[in-house]
Amino acid sequence: MNKQKIELNPFQEKLMSIPENYDIFLGGGRGGGKSYGIVLACLRHIEIYKEKARILFLRKTYKGLADFELNCREIFGMIYGTAAKYNQGEHVWRFPNGAYLELGQLETYADYSKYQGRSFNLLIVDEAGQYSDPGLLDMMRSNLRGSRDIPIRMMIAANPGGVGHHWLAKRYVFNGNTPWLPFFEEKSQRQWIYAPSTFTDNTCIDQEQYLQQLKSSCPDDPELLKAWTDGDWAVNRGAYFASVLEEKRNRVESWNMIPETWRTWLAHDFGSSAPSATLVMCESDGSIAPDGYYYPRGSIVVVDELVTNKAGNLNLGLGWTVPVLAEEIKKMCQYWDIKAQGVADDACFAHVRGHASASIADEFRADGVTFNPAKKADRISGWQRLKKLLANAGKPDKAGLYISTRCKYLWETLPILERDQRRVEDMDSTGPDHAADALRYGLNAVNFKAGQVRLEGLL
Repeated sequence: MNKQKIELNPFQEKLMSIPENYDIFLGGGRGGGKSYGIVLACLRHIEIYKEKARILFLRKTYKGLADFELNCREIFGMIYGTAAKYNQGEHVWRFPNGAYLELGQLETYADYSKYQGRSFNLLIVDEAGQYSDPGLLDMMRSNLRGSRDIPIRMMIAANPGGVGHHWLAKRYVFNGNTPWLPFFEEKSQRQWIYAPSTFTDNTCIDQEQYLQQLKSSCPDDPELLKAWTDGDWAVNRGAYFASVLEEKRNRVESWNMIPETWRTWLAHDFGSSAPSATLVMCESDGSIAPDGYYYPRGSIVVVDELVTNKAGNLNLGLGWTVPVLAEEIKKMCQYWDIKAQGVADDACFAHVRGHASASIADEFRADGVTFNPAKKADRISGWQRLKKLLANAGKPDKAGLYISTRCKYLWETLPILERDQRRVEDMDSTGPDHAADALRYGLNAVNFKAGQVRLEGLL
């Protein structure tokens, strides 16, 4: 083997100084050298533990492995020459000292069956922001096993943004964690280190040229550009609503009542394995609200919500049945002294072919909650209506959309929802968009014409 010297940038040098008994979150901006650093971490593991080294590198799709394959070929070729063998069909590297590195794909829970019962001592997940919730990745930790003389380790790499931004930031960044210092992560019960980087740390690229490429990639999305260039997880990352959603305009303090002259209705997005979201919405008739403020006639205020998500996971439901959910919805309506009626996702009214069972809407009606179809029609038109109302909030002569502080799920999710990268006018539906969908359905129940607002099918 004709080993060559490998030049590291400052970020990679710092990364390689972390002892192997710490898990690592590589959570910086784009172009910081994370991928190259991951290959170096693999190389060190291979050299130290030799035939006992068992490494699994994961991406959501096999296509996403291409760049990492090239980095591996470059670095392993420098160190081992042709002695390191890569089976492209199996996506497996085998090294002359007996070490093993597998490049794998993990998109759904069905994909997990490929790894069930297998053991690895180094698990790496790249582009973790593509996962809308951490469930699959947490499950993979069960494959981390080794003897006492080999530390197990998990490394997760992600850029700010993406559908997984919320859980990654909450778990690894905004938990009182200081970059490059160990912190205890409750879910894994492990010591982690948050290792951020940006393109300015990477001396191996033309930084000025790369910055221009980043700017040209998102000319109309300054929030995303800031996330990519600064590695800033605190940005208002909901690129989809970033230009129209602003707390000081759209957020209202909790009310204790709804004026009797204001029209009220429910907006519902059903879920079982995914969260169910039910919103209490009302329409201003121009009279003074309980908080003492004036909301222009036709303004919509979301005063409350019932969302059945698991604690710590915005995208996972509690599995509630319709009777249980209906009882909680009726309790919420009783609190506000309103009727348990409104609009729901059109899918709630579908009957399963070949079965005599009632639709979800029929079940709700039997349990005292009445829903009409939301007529959701075109998603993009619904989102544009929502955006327009958010943008109009705070204007004295235009109807706007306002959301109460009681709606914690809405406020936690709306700012982080992002565009669909393949259809930029639409929202990425893999994120925690359940309450946003309910809000869209609720607005579809309102007909805006010449400044007038009326509810359809609820009177």
